[in-house]
Amino acid sequence: MMEKYEIQKLRELPIEKVAKELGMKVEHHKALCPFHDDHHASLTFSKTKNSCRCYVCMRSSIGTIDLAMRYLGKDFPAACRWLAGEHQIQLEEDSSSGSSSDGSSSGDNSGKSSFDASRYARFFEHPWLNGAARRFLFEERKIDWRVVNWCRLTSWTDKKGINWLQIPYFNTEGRLIGIQNRNLDYTKKKSSSGGCSSDEKASSAGNLSSEEKCSSEGNVPSEEKRPGEEKEQDAPRFRFPYGARCSIYNLPVVKRLKPGERLFITEGCSDCWAMLSAGHKAIAIPSATLLKPEDKQLLVDIGRQYQVEFHMFPDQDVPGESLFMQLREMLPQLVHHQLPPGCKDFSEYYLLGAAATSGSKEPINK
Repeated sequence: MMEKYEIQKLRELPIEKVAKELGMKVEHHKALCPFHDDHHASLTFSKTKNSCRCYVCMRSSIGTIDLAMRYLGKDFPAACRWLAGEHQIQLEEDSSSGSSSDGSSSGDNSGKSSFDASRYARFFEHPWLNGAARRFLFEERKIDWRVVNWCRLTSWTDKKGINWLQIPYFNTEGRLIGIQNRNLDYTKKKSSSGGCSSDEKASSAGNLSSEEKCSSEGNVPSEEKRPGEEKEQDAPRFRFPYGARCSIYNLPVVKRLKPGERLFITEGCSDCWAMLSAGHKAIAIPSATLLKPEDKQLLVDIGRQYQVEFHMFPDQDVPGESLFMQLREMLPQLVHHQLPPGCKDFSEYYLLGAAATSGSKEPINK
């Protein structure tokens, strides 16, 4: 059963952002209502109330969870799981009862979790990237191959042909404490063959047994079908092994810091890879909507112990600036860097070439 605070966290997700993730085109706080034959954008969004309402077919306003329920045709628990998956929020029903870490500077919050790191550690001893992972990392994101090696990124393909990027989370001592699986086929919207294409076979190291699959897997559609459009995937954007707790990302870099050196705080793994590829030392907060007290304390401990200078390029949206302000309360020395117009996050800025280095090409296979 989900806790009340978790449900409240999902209800506080920005309503317009949720609508866009569902596939709606929101402009000037309005969108075409998907619940009737609408041609005049009658679905209106209220940022102050964090709700939306169509004055043609709705008697009252609805929030994020209700919107997901109606749009996806799911019940309450399934809609909550979908929202949690989109925003990398771990629900208590998908993890063990012990969820808190001790806040120690080692970043090891697995002591009270049922996550069995020994079952997964071997996956990252010899990382392997299939075609989908290479395209995503090297062609689309232009990530430096040395960063990919440092982060121990690997990949696998499930029985349905869906390609997953497997992202390990380590504590400062380099011990595995969590895993995030990213659906590499999630953004595909059209299929010429009516199915998932897969030109690479799964790595034996990446194939998870049914017992090891993430408890939040479910049959949650990544997007709604449209007339003439074939839905390729029926899987969430992210999956986490049972009991995994993804705290601050790339903690091993802390051991390489020198007193007074700059450490960038990013939002999400992708921005962290881009920052590392640009030549900076960086860590990542899992999500702007999920900043745990133990994560905050860990950052304070890092700053105090290593005497680093924290820097940040906040995402150009409300959650991004909110995250910066939360961090600034505990890290008064946190330096704010403004992204240029048109760049919503550091990954986009990096792709523009303003921060990219010449070493981002994929290595040649030997």
